[in-house]
Amino acid sequence: MAKKKKEEKVEMKTGFVCPECGCHIFLEDPVRGERVCARCGLVLEEEMVDLSQEWRAFDEEQKMRRARTGAPLTATKHDKGLTTEIGKTGEIFKVAPEKRAQYQRLAKWQKRLVESKDRNLSFALSELQRLVSYLGLPRQVHEEVARRYEKAVDKGLVRGRSMESVIASLVYAVCREMGSPRTLEEIEKASGVDKREIGRTYRYIARQLGMKILPASAEDYIPRFTSMLGLSDKVQARAIQILKKAKKCMVTSGKGPKGVAAAAVYIAAVLEGEKKTQREIAEVVGVTEVTIRNRFKELVEKLGISDEIERKIRELEERR
Repeated sequence: MAKKKKEEKVEMKTGFVCPECGCHIFLEDPVRGERVCARCGLVLEEEMVDLSQEWRAFDEEQKMRRARTGAPLTATKHDKGLTTEIGKTGEIFKVAPEKRAQYQRLAKWQKRLVESKDRNLSFALSELQRLVSYLGLPRQVHEEVARRYEKAVDKGLVRGRSMESVIASLVYAVCREMGSPRTLEEIEKASGVDKREIGRTYRYIARQLGMKILPASAEDYIPRFTSMLGLSDKVQARAIQILKKAKKCMVTSGKGPKGVAAAAVYIAAVLEGEKKTQREIAEVVGVTEVTIRNRFKELVEKLGISDEIERKIRELEERR
């Protein structure tokens, strides 16, 4: 008779406590699929599912080739990327002719039986994908907006409001929360929803979901503004340095962050020899030339760099 294979038990510590003896150490038996207390033998869990693969691999290439996992779960899809859809029109012709009508009926009923929440999420998340692509937002923002929208749907906050306005307001809120703010004008242009409607929906959704978002600072806008204007990293670093000094002098207090950021970028560009006109900056950033001019005067006077700026401007004009 063949000897019985010795059962392996793995000792492990977890955050759980045995309800009988209070022990923190458990034995995991992969053969029986049980987890038992190491002190008193109480079975805490049985019929455990083995989540490890049933095949072996001897190198990284073989491991990748034999892997059968799909894409990771993601909140950016209404079904988290798990469900499947019956036959598209191109695929249906691969089925035997006598079965086509049956598959077409199944596909029709699959669409009819989808829950209203899934249907709502399907449309909303496709709109979110378009906004994220248009505004060039990072993956983290995309995932977080999708999660917040699903939470809003579960709480019934979307009822009575347009799906587009809720998505736009969440994009605005999450962008500010994650330190890559977008202006209401930019989101209005991308979504086609009036900025007053976005503002109203934003205030309601933020209150209901308990989102406490601090006002965006001028420094948060600098990296994006310098990138949009095609300026170097030196200008970006100089602009942030100027804003930090201005903050200590209380120059930025009570001023719109966009206008202050635009003026700081203008000053930094002049000091680094990469001058952009105020009109060019105003057109890209979305503020008026008057705003930039006013913030510029306040910054150079308080920081005591008026003479240096004038000299640099003269040098740049002579080069031209």
